[in-house]
Amino acid sequence: MSRELIAHNRPVFGQLHPRIWGTAAGLIAWFALMAWILFDRSSDVTLSLMFVTVLFAVAIALPWTLSLVWKKFQMPHEGHPTPASFHDWTDGDLAVWGARLRARDAAIDVLLPLAAVSLGLTAIGIVFVIVRAFAA
Repeated sequence: MSRELIAHNRPVFGQLHPRIWGTAAGLIAWFALMAWILFDRSSDVTLSLMFVTVLFAVAIALPWTLSLVWKKFQMPHEGHPTPASFHDWTDGDLAVWGARLRARDAAIDVLLPLAAVSLGLTAIGIVFVIVRAFAA
């Protein structure tokens, strides 16, 4: 382990890797799908689930659309000339608000709350279905 404060020869990236965005979108879709499968048991819940689904769809579609616009109008000298592989991205650093953060740690920081909420809702829903089955 090096005692240097600044790691040399490590690439610095300005944005998350596309796989991180895809995984985040997948976790949000998992949350919405499990909410519909495990909690849609009466007609009064359907409207609430529909609003949550629309909210999540907008939360996914808006950043994706903005990224497409940004890529289309990006200056030729901006960004990396070739997309980095996921392995190279995780070994590098991520520039966040003027500071550097290990890209691997940034990926964990982004995905951990989404994974916890998605898997937590799934676990609560499974318990809910089991309890309802034994109560009847």
